[in-house]
Amino acid sequence: MEAARPMELCFAARAGTLTPTPAGRAPARLKKRRAGAGTTVRCAATAPAPMGEKTEYRDGPLERAFMGLFARKMEKYATGGGGGKKKQQQPAGTGKEKAVWEWDYESFVDVSRRVMVGRTRAQQQEAVREVLLSMLPPGAPEQFRKLFPPTRWASEFNAALTVPFFHWLVGPSEVIEVEVNGVKQKSGVLIKKCRYLENSGCVGMCVNMCKIPTQDFFTNEFGLPLTMNPNFEDMSCEMIYGQVPPPLEEDPASKQPCYPNLCSMSTPSAPVCPKLQ
Repeated sequence: MEAARPMELCFAARAGTLTPTPAGRAPARLKKRRAGAGTTVRCAATAPAPMGEKTEYRDGPLERAFMGLFARKMEKYATGGGGGKKKQQQPAGTGKEKAVWEWDYESFVDVSRRVMVGRTRAQQQEAVREVLLSMLPPGAPEQFRKLFPPTRWASEFNAALTVPFFHWLVGPSEVIEVEVNGVKQKSGVLIKKCRYLENSGCVGMCVNMCKIPTQDFFTNEFGLPLTMNPNFEDMSCEMIYGQVPPPLEEDPASKQPCYPNLCSMSTPSAPVCPKLQ
């Protein structure tokens, strides 16, 4: 039986460009699929598409299961405009709930987008907090605080865990050296091109549904400070375990305008994304 393959990444590239291959290996035979006039989808093992090109991930059953677990929890908070109200249950016979392996990343992002509808910034962040808590067994935050007090070791250990365990959510990443309180340590994670931001194209979703809730969850629920610094120019993101995040009003991410050509909910004339206000 053939060994299970890791999740593949593909990106649309103009014909004639080279396909990335792991160091020390000869270029593999191209796997091609139509992706629009003059382009093909090319597979890479570790590198996302450059800015301006869309990465396509070929997820396996495990990745889809993670998407399904998160999406089904978030679906309970999806709304058509009810200002923080949970989604109404479907009438009997109108359709059954998706199995966890039937979700894909696009539908996961779509659920996130519907959670935003009709909610304030604070309500969006609270919804994500409740989803994250619902994914954990009772008493998990307290146990985490005992196992991982805010030390250099705990920060570096969690950075190392982030790379493999959140690959399905944010894409390829690597542990990097950062400086925390004047001390250099390997408690940073560089997300090369965030899958969530790339697929949503929404600054508000990045900040309200990912950055702020994740920072808050680790810092206040787990007791391990975390700062996330998204780079909206190339869609990369730096995570720094052990660093206390700044207040939102002092965070550069809170002053970011929309992606006018990427976000379906954008307000191009606004100097700051309306979802951040």
